Amino acid sequence: MTDPARLRKRSVLVAGHETSVSLEDAFWDALKAMARRDGLSLNALVTEIDRTRTGNLSSALRVRVLADLKGP
Repeated sequence: MTDPARLRKRSVLVAGHETSVSLEDAFWDALKAMARRDGLSLNALVTEIDRTRTGNLSSALRVRVLADLKGP
């Protein structure tokens, strides 16, 4: 079993460019579930989030997961 608080650095493609993002396992799991639900690849979801962010990418990903969990 993985530790949901463990920080992991992963490479993702954002608009065709590779970048590294560090997030806790719990956030990676939530992002993967969101992408599956929406019929997107993880890279496509991250690219979508990247297009509208104002802060750093890791923070934008965490905020999007929290907003998704809160619902409409």
